[in-house]
Amino acid sequence: MAQKGVQLDQETFSCSICLEVLKDPVTIPCGHSYCMNCINNYWDEGEKKLPSCPQCRRTFNQKPELVKNTMFADLLEQLKKTGLQAAPADHCYAGPEDVACDFCSGRKLKAVKSCLVCLVSYCEKHLQPHHDVAPLKKHKLVDPSKNLQDNICPRHDEVRKMFCRTDQKCICYLCSVDEHKGHDTVSAAAERTERQREMEVSRQQIQQEIQDRQKDVKLLQQEVEAINQSADKTVEDSEEIFTELISLLQKRSSDVQQQIRSQQETEVRRVRELEEKLQQEITDLKRRDAETKQLSDTEDHNQFLHNYPSLSPLSESTHSSSISIRPLRYFEDVTAAVSEVRGQLQDILRDMWTNISLTITDVDVLLSQPEPKSRAGFLKYSCEISVDPNTADRDLLLSQENRKVTFMDKDLSYSDHPDRFTSYRQVLSKESLTGRHYWEVEKKAGVVGVAVSYKNISRSGEESGFGYNDKSWSLHCSSDRYVFWYNRIKTSISGPETSRIGVYLDHRAGVLSFYSVSETMTLLHRVQTTFTQPLHAGVWVYGPGASAEFCKLK
Repeated sequence: MAQKGVQLDQETFSCSICLEVLKDPVTIPCGHSYCMNCINNYWDEGEKKLPSCPQCRRTFNQKPELVKNTMFADLLEQLKKTGLQAAPADHCYAGPEDVACDFCSGRKLKAVKSCLVCLVSYCEKHLQPHHDVAPLKKHKLVDPSKNLQDNICPRHDEVRKMFCRTDQKCICYLCSVDEHKGHDTVSAAAERTERQREMEVSRQQIQQEIQDRQKDVKLLQQEVEAINQSADKTVEDSEEIFTELISLLQKRSSDVQQQIRSQQETEVRRVRELEEKLQQEITDLKRRDAETKQLSDTEDHNQFLHNYPSLSPLSESTHSSSISIRPLRYFEDVTAAVSEVRGQLQDILRDMWTNISLTITDVDVLLSQPEPKSRAGFLKYSCEISVDPNTADRDLLLSQENRKVTFMDKDLSYSDHPDRFTSYRQVLSKESLTGRHYWEVEKKAGVVGVAVSYKNISRSGEESGFGYNDKSWSLHCSSDRYVFWYNRIKTSISGPETSRIGVYLDHRAGVLSFYSVSETMTLLHRVQTTFTQPLHAGVWVYGPGASAEFCKLK
């Protein structure tokens, strides 16, 4: 029996990276096969990410050893010897947006040309007669078009080869002697020639304008060069002046520190003395309370009345009903003025020094404002957060006006940018945060990290993950647990399951709190620290369907 022809199943025998028939097929531990060069190049181009399978996304701690797929290799070699051809690749078949060959039966290939005479689109194979047959060589071939039927007159079923200048539309020959009779009509080719001539004149005008614009651009470029030269010279001159100023400011800084520490000791000592006095009063009051209770519990009336006068009277307390809390005063009321004359600047700084000294001696005990107790209280500090696209990892899809982040597990081909994260699926906000702020994050599926971070966090490597360094704080939320991370230290947290996390930040007081938001606000974790830079909100997502959205609260 004659051997039947065999076509390769493209999905089975092709590499999912280059979409061609496998060359030097190798298999990785997850079972998928690729061309040896393709999988090596894919891993080499993956920057610092862990190597993974392009199909199932399984990751490996290190590049696995590539094992030759002997079955595929032998089969492909046998097919080469027998001269059998592979079936067309999937990308050769017409998709919904492509023009399909009108002559193909079954699954249609993409058309490479359309014929304006035949009004038919052809793939490479079915187009061949137009290259070989003399009468067909005269036909007009154009790029594949879905609008060939627009060249047919719906009324007369004839090709529209005429143009009516009166009505400014293409018509067929029968139209020119029918409803367009008496109109100014010419052949479509003649009208095209006339319009082409007009377009050439228009193009010349456009090209002249381009040349004029290019001259203007050159002038602007010269202007930019002059600006840059002037700026560079100014920076160089200013640096000399500032070097002298730095020496003066360093001395003043040392003096300020000494006075601050001295005043700090004075104020702390005053508060400690008040604290000791209050503690003594508490002890006395507790003792008096115990004596009073003991006497109150006496059942014998005579004994009660006999001992009652012996109760020591309450001494008058020197303690006020509440401690006055005043807003925090920093030693930042220093205005530095840069002047062309160093002597003038020294005079200004000398005057400011007096103000600094007065401010130091006015330092009081500092207490932060209390944290809100209800969601309504938190909402007074609500702020709108949107993410910075330049920081988004390439596996993250941004939507909802850049407020929502969705894990896609595929490279979205974002442009290179120095701020872009490359090792973790995370993103930072555009807004820098100081003062008091509150925002909420709606999470869905997978694992979501809700974080704050300094802007100078690393963008690649293991240390770039939120909570894996000393520049970020992150609460990782999954379906059944919470974990807080800071500087690679893990803290397991219990709390009610919720789809919404509230974040409260008091930058000045160094307070960062995470809340489970539902009908009530449940505190999950609070951080008390000192923030040395403005913070940015961040989210990290991982897992199928995982997403995080900064909610609109106003």
